[in-house]
Order: sequence, then structure tokens, then C-alpha cells
Amino acid sequence: MPIAPVEIIPFESRYAGDFKRLNLEWLEKYFEIEAVDAEVLSQPHLIIEQGGALLLARCGDEIVGTCAVIHEGDGHFEVSKTSVTASFQGHGIGRRLLLAALDAFKELGGKELYLETNSVLTSAIALYESAGFVHAQRLTPSPYARANVYMEYRPRA
Repeated sequence: MPIAPVEIIPFESRYAGDFKRLNLEWLEKYFEIEAVDAEVLSQPHLIIEQGGALLLARCGDEIVGTCAVIHEGDGHFEVSKTSVTASFQGHGIGRRLLLAALDAFKELGGKELYLETNSVLTSAIALYESAGFVHAQRLTPSPYARANVYMEYRPRA
């Protein structure tokens, strides 16, 4: 089924509920809400205030996807909270969000970019791999109990 045009837009405070709703949707489907999730989802404005970016996918008046680029300090960023509502999956929205996140990372002058996920999310892992993320070993403990896949952005030359 074709969908209306989707645009990638920057976060505005009026979309805080959408950001939380979309992430709770996938987290509750596959995992449990962890303390780090609850903190980020209840204060999305902090992502931007701390030097990151928060992107949304909008179709008409509906927010259908999210992706955050969280600044960890000293040019280190995490791609996090990437989600597309179930009824809009399969239309390339996740890819568009991820590519916009990569652009934001570059615009923010990032040095290193990583993400954490779970091996159960095979479609997401394939997307990340196709965008230049490679599997790596995490050298410090993860804040996410569910994370069993760690990937670093290594764009092809």
C-alpha cells in the first residue's frame, strides 16, 4: 500500500509524546523498558541540549518514526532510539532516518559513532550494516541489559 510522502524533520517539544510513544512501541514488543530508556524518553530535549540531534519522520500530520544521535562527550556519539511504527515499516523510512542521523553526526563534527542493539532485530542490523556500521567489541559495560550487538560506524572510502 503506498503511503503519503514522508519528510525527516528536527525534533520540536510538541513531538515529545510521539517520541516516547514510538519507542515504547518497539521496546515493549521485544524487550522491557530499562532505566536508561525511561530517562531518555521522558526528557528528549536533553539530547539536543547536550549537543546531539533528534530526528523525526512525519507523514502528513503523523509522526511515524524517530532516531536520536546522542552526544556522549568529546565527539563520541551514539545512534539510539531508532523506531518506525509498525504500519509504516517496509517503506524505507528507517533508512532515511538513519541517513539523516549520519548527516547530523557529520554536521556536529563527530569523531566516533556507535550503536547498540540486540541480535533478535535482524532487519535493523542489516540496515545498520548497509549504512556502514560494522560489528565491534564494546570495551566498557553497556547501560542496556538487552544489548548483545555493538556496532561502530566505519564508512567505506
